[in-house]
Amino acid sequence: MSDPSRPIRTAAVIPAAGRGVRLGPGAPKALRALGGTPMLVHAVRAMAASRAVSLVVVVAPPDGAPEVRHLLDAYPLGDRTDLVVVPGGETRQESVRLGLAALPDAIDVVLVHDAARPLVPVDTVDTVIAAVRAGAPAVVPALPLADTVKQVDPQPQGTPEPVVGTPERARLRAVQTPQGFDLHTLLKAHDTVVEGEGATDDAGLVERLGEPVVVMPGHEEAFKVTRPLDLVLAEAVLARRRATDGYV
Repeated sequence: MSDPSRPIRTAAVIPAAGRGVRLGPGAPKALRALGGTPMLVHAVRAMAASRAVSLVVVVAPPDGAPEVRHLLDAYPLGDRTDLVVVPGGETRQESVRLGLAALPDAIDVVLVHDAARPLVPVDTVDTVIAAVRAGAPAVVPALPLADTVKQVDPQPQGTPEPVVGTPERARLRAVQTPQGFDLHTLLKAHDTVVEGEGATDDAGLVERLGEPVVVMPGHEEAFKVTRPLDLVLAEAVLARRRATDGYV
């Protein structure tokens, strides 16, 4: 049983071991520059901006942890937030599991955040943390869909795909990160759910346990930088922040 007199501590795990091929050749996606600063640095700062986050664990490419640590050391966070870099695995689920293994026993709440979502506002981070602290085992920020969604019968690329259904848009949400979890629940999910069983995010692993997952309002600036056009939009958002908010 947890000690109610002990303050709840929160950590963030940022898997950054992928290469991001949809952004084209070059450095791994998390290390691409955004406004002259690697996207990973922006993502780490976004987590550390929350006063509730005492530790950020970055999961680097399997053979690149020393280089990522050297990079992040050039952008210090200050004394309030500790930073750990660990090597990742061959898959995202394996990388998150390795990040969780690096957490100290004192952590109660964990955030899992995409390195490719560099501009998530701190209010969104704090909202997710607060919902977990209030008792939700898993919390995801999300936005309503603006577009109608079609379910199709997948075909080879370039081939017309037959529509098999149109889900009710009002019941759908586009999920973002950071996703927040009671640490014990997320550890159990990673230990229980076999990789490849259909879960595409950590909340999906918790769903497989039969545990409740709740959605909180996300933010339009927490979008994922996946394609070149996303990077153009991210540069515009960053320029506006620097001009109006003194963002660095």
